[in-house]
Amino acid sequence: MTDSIRHAGRWTLEDRFASPWHYLPVEVPPGTAALRVELEYERAGGTVLDLGCFGPGGFRGWSGSSRESFVIARDAATPGYLPGDLEAGLWQVMIGVHRVPLDGAGYRLTATLYPSVGSALDPALGSALTPPAPPAPADRPPRRVLPARVRVPGRRWLAGDLHTHTVHSDGKLTVPELAALAAGRGLDFLAVTDHNTISHHAELAAASRRYGITLLPGQEVTTDGGHAGALGDVGWVDFREEPDAWLDATEAAGGLLSVNHPFAGPVSWTRPMRRRPPLLEVWHWSWLDLRWTLPLSWWLAWDPAAIPVGGSDWHQEGSDAPPGRPTTWVECEGDEPADVLDGLRAGRVAISAERDGPVLLRHDDALVAVDADGLTLAGPQGPWARVRGDRATLPGRPGPHRLLDPTGAALALCP
Repeated sequence: MTDSIRHAGRWTLEDRFASPWHYLPVEVPPGTAALRVELEYERAGGTVLDLGCFGPGGFRGWSGSSRESFVIARDAATPGYLPGDLEAGLWQVMIGVHRVPLDGAGYRLTATLYPSVGSALDPALGSALTPPAPPAPADRPPRRVLPARVRVPGRRWLAGDLHTHTVHSDGKLTVPELAALAAGRGLDFLAVTDHNTISHHAELAAASRRYGITLLPGQEVTTDGGHAGALGDVGWVDFREEPDAWLDATEAAGGLLSVNHPFAGPVSWTRPMRRRPPLLEVWHWSWLDLRWTLPLSWWLAWDPAAIPVGGSDWHQEGSDAPPGRPTTWVECEGDEPADVLDGLRAGRVAISAERDGPVLLRHDDALVAVDADGLTLAGPQGPWARVRGDRATLPGRPGPHRLLDPTGAALALCP
């Protein structure tokens, strides 16, 4: 026999002023096999409510405004949520009051507790079942070989993307579908960085093996004041805390934190920090005109020592750049996620507009331009050299450098 707990009320601007997050209690008795939560609310006036869940043992999932319901059971859960035993005790359904009109918004929430996972729950659990994985791409491009530093044998440049999303947050592809897409575009690695959750991490190893692409665990820590990419198998990062705590937690677990799309309209970075994260997403699709130097000025004002990276912020076809646009290149000693993190941590990076486009690499005291014949090399003082040939070596002046086309648009960047 099922049991239901209901909450109803009205969220107001005063609630939002008090806290972005509010909690509705659900008492889970011993022996509960599954929990289903459904949220309804008035959408007039642009209301947006987020949805998440905590059990007695901590975080159990987050879907933001992408879903109006979720299911958690022992062996399956809605994407964004963590399957596992339902501990007896007080659970909390978290409501993020993201946006409400002046007169507030009414809501109703129903939490249904199931003693067994049976036919009554099957339709709800359907969204938690992974569809068949697509085949590996038959026409995958060959790995692009870029010149590595001669002094360090065994290293090679890997092409990747450090910012993508799946059905575990607000993306449209499953983890296997995203891995197949990225492999088909010739990428060597991909960070899967769903919003405020790590439920996708459990799928990465199998998809990596199936499609021959290195998949980095990630989480895009997402708040009103900015987004940050926590890269590495660092566990869940609590987005309710201050950004300095995100940085501390990520570093303590051996990962890296990146400030994402710092100049992206209403989701630009505005959060103060005592310390600067090691990475900065300098190249993102919000760099709308590649002739602008805004990304460089933000980078230099925020922290000139920050390591620049790029990310497509892929969600679905037609809404974002595809995976690998831009491409982040990392010089690595192997193909494992730890090797990519080590290369990033050491600053062995470059960014290109396309995986197969011109690339600018820094080799000790030299700059190496690849497939950039006829382009202009520009540094902090402006343009200073013309690239001649498909592989050109130029003096390695300090500071960020770009390869520019005849219109002044950046096609490649290196620190």
